[in-house]
Amino acid sequence: MPMPLANQFAYLFLLAIPVACVAWTITHEEVLREPREWCKRRSNDCRRLSARKFFYLFTCEYCFSHYVALFFLLIARFQLLYTGWRGYLIGFFALVWVANVYMSFFNRLRLDIKHENVEIAIDQTKEDSNR
Repeated sequence: MPMPLANQFAYLFLLAIPVACVAWTITHEEVLREPREWCKRRSNDCRRLSARKFFYLFTCEYCFSHYVALFFLLIARFQLLYTGWRGYLIGFFALVWVANVYMSFFNRLRLDIKHENVEIAIDQTKEDSNR
């Protein structure tokens, strides 16, 4: 028996949170900077196209989110709208899309915070110079 549509959408929006978290952390956060930089160099330096594309996956949150979404989709056995392979396929692309929307919001929030911090630092410097 298929899950009610409201529950499916709740699962979609909740399941996209760990997908976005894992994809963002691996492709952006400082804790994994060295392996990511190594992958970036390899994606530029490898001779074989397949090797370049493989290493590029770890530097692009959009690309990497597909693999993370697939992993979580299989673990959760999440299907959207239909049962069977069609539900997995639709669920997969919906999950990738929602996770990337979350990552876009998070990126925008971080940029806004950084901008505010720069403005505060400039204001403090002006105040210090006026004293």
